[in-house]
Amino acid sequence: MKICEMLQYIKYKNMIGDSGVEFTGLCTDSNKVKKGDLFFCYKGNEFDSHKYAEEAVAGGAVALICEKKTECDVPQIIVSDGRSAIAPSARAFYGFADDKLKLVGITGTNGKTTTSYMLSSIFECAGRKAGVIGTLGISYADKIISPELTTPDPIYLHSVLADMVKCGVEYVFMEVSAHAIYFDKIEGLKFEVGIFTNCTQDHLDFFGNMHDYSECKKSFFTEKRCKYAVVNSDDKTGEQIIRNFKSVVSYGLKNPADVFAVDIEESLKSTSFVINLFDELYEINLKITALHNVYNAMSASACAKLLGVDTADIADGLAKLKSVTGRLELVARFNGADIFVDFAHTPDGLEKSLQALKKLCKGKLYCLFGCGGNRDKTKRPIMGRIAGENSDFCIVTSDNPRYEDPYEIITEIEAGLKPLNKKYVTVTERETATEYAINLLEKGDILLVAGKGGEYYQEIMGIKHSYNDATVIKRIIG
Repeated sequence: MKICEMLQYIKYKNMIGDSGVEFTGLCTDSNKVKKGDLFFCYKGNEFDSHKYAEEAVAGGAVALICEKKTECDVPQIIVSDGRSAIAPSARAFYGFADDKLKLVGITGTNGKTTTSYMLSSIFECAGRKAGVIGTLGISYADKIISPELTTPDPIYLHSVLADMVKCGVEYVFMEVSAHAIYFDKIEGLKFEVGIFTNCTQDHLDFFGNMHDYSECKKSFFTEKRCKYAVVNSDDKTGEQIIRNFKSVVSYGLKNPADVFAVDIEESLKSTSFVINLFDELYEINLKITALHNVYNAMSASACAKLLGVDTADIADGLAKLKSVTGRLELVARFNGADIFVDFAHTPDGLEKSLQALKKLCKGKLYCLFGCGGNRDKTKRPIMGRIAGENSDFCIVTSDNPRYEDPYEIITEIEAGLKPLNKKYVTVTERETATEYAINLLEKGDILLVAGKGGEYYQEIMGIKHSYNDATVIKRIIG
């Protein structure tokens, strides 16, 4: 593609050099640049990639998109915001592949992954080719790509969308993180349906307060970006979206909604209910538990119905989904007790999962969890309190400590546990903590191992060590 062809798709202030130069790739990392690449320079929160422009050119970059002129002797497109130029550039370079697909964007604090896999199962039953992009990775056309970010960076995202088109994919169910919205990663994408699950405390280390975090989530829902919105009416942020968006479908259990459920029955291995889907009643049977999965199923059902899927196929697809990796997943039984692994890493997520298991537990409910390092510290005592209030015994341990001292993280969690005068232990090493918890189990007990879900690593001092909760649990019990 030639620079002059790219210029019509981005907002730029000045063009320096030969606009007829052709580039063969896009890159934002000077360590990964290839010969023929167009390299992006922008000032981020921690780094200014303009410093690496010369390194990128030495590595083979033939042109730059930058916020200020550099000393490099290559064509340079000067823009106001280099980061914001990435998405439109990637769209153009990969032939606007997104326009050839029907996109569904799912945003919210919790429930994005499960909802995307529910939709994938529904559309498979309906005989439609679909792909999933999210926290557990990317899957389509028998391809499975390991996860990196909830929402991939634009260059990689659009390369994947282009390959999906080549593979005959029709629908894409994509998790949209708050960071992806904030950093314009999804700029230019048009979604057939935008789904809102909920907005509860998370990422306050970045957004600073719940108001700004909520506003970021709400900004996803514009008529320009989403044709339809499917929104949780029982959530405060959801209520605001419903009031301000024209083509909206609501779902919920407490407040009036277009889609709702009755006759809900839960067990440790399943959930059943009758869904009212635009005044059509249908029995739904899930092979997963918890009330929050009823919400996920309602949102997936409403979305599928909007996209023309028959209700029978919706019910069939939901019934055939056996589990979602690391999402309140029953991974083992030991001494007559059930062991669940869950991604719950927020106060709301942990509370919902514990409350779901508590009402089904015939013995003692044990909770093993920690909090991630270099993230929102304010949620640590809150999660400690929630774990203490909703379980019989807590094992506080490490999650992904990153660059923080695990012991200090645990101490901050304890601040919420101590006032409850409940018994708990702290075991810094996660595998040791897991073995300790498993050895406590007796018939009828339940152990929830929370925080990491389906992750296959534990991040310590910048190094990702191989670690997976389900694998560790199975190894311990033999």
